[in-house]
Amino acid sequence: MTDSAAISADDGAGTGAGAGTGMGDGTRAVRAGLPEPVKHEPTLPGPVFAAHFHLPGDPTGPYTYGRDDNPTWTLLEQAIGELEAPAEAPGEAPGKGSDGAAGTDVETLVFASGMAAISAVLFSQLRAGDAVVLPDDGYQALPLVREQLTAYGIEVRTAPTGGDAQLDVLDGAKLLWIETPSNPGLDVCDVRRLADAAHARGALVAVDNTLATPLGQRPLELGADFSVASGTKMLTGHGDILLGYVACRDAELTAAVRRWRKIVGAIPGPMEAWLAHRSLATLQLRADRQNANALALAEALRGRDEVTGLRYPGLPDDPSHKIASQQMRRFGCVVSFTLPSRERADRFLDALRLVDDATSFGGVRSTAERRGRWGGDAVAEGFIRLSAGSEDPDDLVADVLRALDESAG
Repeated sequence: MTDSAAISADDGAGTGAGAGTGMGDGTRAVRAGLPEPVKHEPTLPGPVFAAHFHLPGDPTGPYTYGRDDNPTWTLLEQAIGELEAPAEAPGEAPGKGSDGAAGTDVETLVFASGMAAISAVLFSQLRAGDAVVLPDDGYQALPLVREQLTAYGIEVRTAPTGGDAQLDVLDGAKLLWIETPSNPGLDVCDVRRLADAAHARGALVAVDNTLATPLGQRPLELGADFSVASGTKMLTGHGDILLGYVACRDAELTAAVRRWRKIVGAIPGPMEAWLAHRSLATLQLRADRQNANALALAEALRGRDEVTGLRYPGLPDDPSHKIASQQMRRFGCVVSFTLPSRERADRFLDALRLVDDATSFGGVRSTAERRGRWGGDAVAEGFIRLSAGSEDPDDLVADVLRALDESAG
């Protein structure tokens, strides 16, 4: 059994950072955020469409106005929190203590998109004169964020993800932003090492956990102050929802992020929130199949002469494998590699039949794209980012190898 298969097969009950949490990932994902059973009521209540709520007298209680809170968000936020930081006592309901309250001190806030969540952390925590450290090989929209931060008088420093290079520019920073594995290059850094170093220097730490999901990596357990992700990707997995979230243990930090959400109004619709919660029930099933498919593709691509720069953290010889295997419980669904030219990459993508030529990643249907078509990523013209879906592995591998053969002419 490969390292990746061993981690996935364990189902989260005794491997890596999540050991000792009592329940397996499948059980936790299926039950996360569900309310107590009520006779004749649905297991997961439907979405609440309300701009305002009955509110006689003083404005007390959780639900007053639709921009501030919504019962459908509440259940989803509880569910994500239970995945980001599961309850520790064996036999407990996921995320609940003996009194029925949340079993962890994590608070989660959902947003209209991953970028809304990213922006909420950065702009709620940083002020003019502060310094922030970003990865220079992260998500393509980060350069746009850098421009806006700089315009607000915030110093932006950058360094690569690999080799924990952000440590070299950390002194005096207010916030360290980590993206691991990085998108699209799939480099991995030591989250605990960077978090410890940042905290020793008085800096906060945020980790973009989009590619890993809470089933692959739990940044809060590794020392991060914020776990941030786009729920558009594998978390919901069907390519039909835009969503983001921030999970945090510190009440004061969370309050600042919540205030930013209120000011900007970057809130998810109730239908999107409900669909996201429904989709969490299959997260473990999807993640295990997609991770296994990604590993199978990576192993098949290793034997192709035209493929260079192959990266997948689950491969034992990948440069990131050692540290990834120490802090990740699943290695993700994304494989990256480079073909000899832009033309070869375009022919390859056109020849695929089971893999859609589309951006984004993490869906049940495999996708791939020539990443350089967008600009903004420091990648070769023939660089391919491929997201493994939930197809049968033999079919998926055969389709990719056939497309490589057909594109060779």
